Amino acid sequence: MRKLLLFFILITSQLFYSQSDCITAIPVCGNSDISYNPSSSGAIQEATSGSCLGMENYSVWYVFTAATSGTIEFTINPDTIPGVTHYDYDFAVYGPNIDCTTWDFGNSISCNYSGTSGPTGLSSTQTGSQWNAPLQVIAGEVYYVLIDNYIPTSNLGFSLTWGGTATLTSAFNDPALTPNPFITPGVPNATDPTLPNEILKCALPMQFDFTTLTSGILNGNPNFTVTYHDVNNDAITGANPLTTTTINGTTLYYYRIKYLDPANPTNPANGCFQTGKFKFKQGNIVAKNATLQACNNNGAGTGTFNLTTADVFGDPTATKKYYPTLADLNAGTNEITNPTAYVSAPKTIYVKVTSVEGCTASSTITLSFFPVVVVTPASLESCFIEGAITTASFDLTQANVTSQTGITKRFFTSQANALAGTNEIIPATNYITTGTDVYVRVTNNDGCYAITKITLKVLPPVKSSVLKDKTICQEDKTTLDAGSGFDGYEWSTGATTQTISNVGVGAYWVKLKTGKCFTLQQVHVYASQQPVIASIDITNNTITVNASGGTAPYKYSLDGINWQDSNVFTGLPRGESKIFLKDSFDCNPIQIQVTVPNLVNAITPNGDNVNDEVDYSALAYKKNLLFVVYNRYGNKIYEADKIRNFKWNGTSGGKKIPTGTYWYTITWNENDKNNTQTKYDGWVLVKNRE
Repeated sequence: MRKLLLFFILITSQLFYSQSDCITAIPVCGNSDISYNPSSSGAIQEATSGSCLGMENYSVWYVFTAATSGTIEFTINPDTIPGVTHYDYDFAVYGPNIDCTTWDFGNSISCNYSGTSGPTGLSSTQTGSQWNAPLQVIAGEVYYVLIDNYIPTSNLGFSLTWGGTATLTSAFNDPALTPNPFITPGVPNATDPTLPNEILKCALPMQFDFTTLTSGILNGNPNFTVTYHDVNNDAITGANPLTTTTINGTTLYYYRIKYLDPANPTNPANGCFQTGKFKFKQGNIVAKNATLQACNNNGAGTGTFNLTTADVFGDPTATKKYYPTLADLNAGTNEITNPTAYVSAPKTIYVKVTSVEGCTASSTITLSFFPVVVVTPASLESCFIEGAITTASFDLTQANVTSQTGITKRFFTSQANALAGTNEIIPATNYITTGTDVYVRVTNNDGCYAITKITLKVLPPVKSSVLKDKTICQEDKTTLDAGSGFDGYEWSTGATTQTISNVGVGAYWVKLKTGKCFTLQQVHVYASQQPVIASIDITNNTITVNASGGTAPYKYSLDGINWQDSNVFTGLPRGESKIFLKDSFDCNPIQIQVTVPNLVNAITPNGDNVNDEVDYSALAYKKNLLFVVYNRYGNKIYEADKIRNFKWNGTSGGKKIPTGTYWYTITWNENDKNNTQTKYDGWVLVKNRE
């Protein structure tokens, strides 16, 4: 509840009265500490017979309004001077709601004249004759306190501190009335901040207009006024205000902030005031030398410097001008007009500082570069992507472009994008592309960057030129060789060798390792196409074998042991024979059963049952057996199938044919898996008696 700041309210316009009179009592503004040095009993020496005091001596009156209900305590502490002990302060409290204009105060409600040196007042904790009990108050009640120096010759003042549970009315703790903090003019003392603020002036003594400080002190708070004084009691009473006067560096000056509610002249907070103090200080300003750093981005050789950020002078109200040389500063020429974005190589800049008081000083700003970002071009290799072998996936973050720590990297498709910071490659850990160049922008903790190139190389598939598809006999095995020069092999069989043996017909693959990449190569072992006996032509005892399929040249055999290149066999016996066939792969031969029919060269169809017909019914077990007879012109004259039991009796259309030679064919399909077509050509002499 105790504060170091003093609050007072002047409640009357009769300034010719001293605050030693009830009618000009100083209202207390908030539960704040008070100090004063009464010098008279006022214009009227008020009778205080209703209290424990006699007539006033050197006195002062205070009035306060309770803002909240509770208890009021206070302590009156006399000022002390070493060796002086003759002082005696007494007090009397009147109220509530007395009328000073009648000069009739009635009896005091609390009074003490102990006659002892030292503190006195109202207290719930202190004991002794100089202490009275706390005062019980109700919000809105008004009380007066008379404080009297019984020994005026001591010429000592006092301080008054407040306590208790009640609060007193104030205009300075209401956010609606004081939305902004009040600001004491000047800056804190450089060696002791507890001393009054100091306003630096280049030359003292000098004329000064105090009203120039008012706007800064009020800081936008409405309904407050400020007066200035060079005596503490004047600041408390508002007497003898200063406007424009000669100032020096030794006098302590006071400002008095007073509140007045323009809409409510009876507001208890009206006249509430606050005081503060400050002084002036002789001396020119001192500017400091400073250093600024900027980025030498991408090795440009220049950086962009904000000269206004250099700490050359602590007062933000001072004016600063910047020059490239000391000669320019002295002459006021070639001022740098873009100090917030000054592009320069490392150098020294000169600055002239002018305070609001007109004091000037100069200093230097050293421009230098932050540590540069060191980068080197790099390259990345990545294995091709199956199905898109001209592309690969690259983790750009793995490119070794710098050895510096504390950096960040961003990646771009072009140098222009890297400079502008646009079209960043995201994500950089899985960038799929063909072989190309990308650019990385490397930035350190200072925000400086450099750009370098990363060359991306797609490692293509490397296949074996040795490994080829093979064709073998179905029953054979072979060896697959992937060739030498690879860093590793992994076959579909599980083998990890260059070759795999005893491989049969089928599909295989091998992963060939070259460096860090694997190329999958497919290989097939095909079964050779078996040749087939497409047809058999039989003429008398000669068989002609017509082969197809497989791979020529063919070889032929009657026993599967002895082979010949010719497809013609002669002198075969009548009946069943075997024919074997194989092609150039020399696989297991195929074989068929061939029938050489009995040869009939003449018939005499005269009804004597001797050589009356040609009869091939013995071949009826053959598939699709057909017996066809032709005349000498090649015209078919007879056909015998199953219905005619594969026989011919020398007739055509039911009539006997003329004696002569006739040709015939017998065709069938052998009972093998290929249904080999067989054709037998023969002739027969038909003798008919006319």
